[in-house]
Amino acid sequence: MAATAVFWGLRLWVRAPAAPAYAVAVGDAAVVRGDLSRLLGAAPVAAVAAVTSPEAASRFRLLGIMAPKATAGAAAEPHGVALIAVDGKMPKAYQVGARVDGDLVLQSVSLRTVSIGSGKGAQAITLELPLLAAAATGTLPAGGGGGYVAPAAMPAPQAQPVPPAVIAPPPGMQPPALPVPPRVESNSPVPAR
Repeated sequence: MAATAVFWGLRLWVRAPAAPAYAVAVGDAAVVRGDLSRLLGAAPVAAVAAVTSPEAASRFRLLGIMAPKATAGAAAEPHGVALIAVDGKMPKAYQVGARVDGDLVLQSVSLRTVSIGSGKGAQAITLELPLLAAAATGTLPAGGGGGYVAPAAMPAPQAQPVPPAVIAPPPGMQPPALPVPPRVESNSPVPAR
C-alpha cells in the first residue's frame, strides 16, 4: 500500500523538465494534412515542388574587385575581375562573362559593385564591397623640448684598401697569351758591360 502511495505521489507532484525556449513542438497535424486523394483512387498529379532556397544574395560574398578606370574613350566591352566566395567555399576570381554558379554569370564590374545575373541578360543580384575601416589617427605625445632631436653623430666608416682581385681561369683552360710589344732597334751603340 505504501508503494502505491509513493508511486502516485511522485506522479502527481513531480514536474517534468521544461523544454528549452527555442524548441518547436512537432504535432501529428502534418500526417492528417497529407493528400488523401491517392488513397481514394485518384491519379497522382505532378506537383511543382516549391524549393525554399536561401536568399540568393546571401550565398555570395564579394571579397575584392579589379576594375578598369572609366574613361571617355573606353571601349564598350566590359572588363574586370571579381573575387567571390560562393556558399562559404574558398573564393575564386571570375572575369566578366564567366559562369559563377549554375546559370548565373558575372555581368559587370565597377569600382565598388558587381552584377550577377542569368546568361540571358537579366540582372538578378548586385553585390557591393564592404566599406574600409577608418584610418587610425591620433596625436604624438608631448616631448620635453617640443622640437626635433637630431640623432647622435656617428663616425664615418674608415675606407679599407681593397686588394686587387685575381681571377684564375677555369680548370683545363689556358690563360690567353698577352701580346708582346715589337722590339725597337736603334743605331746607337749600346755600351758594353
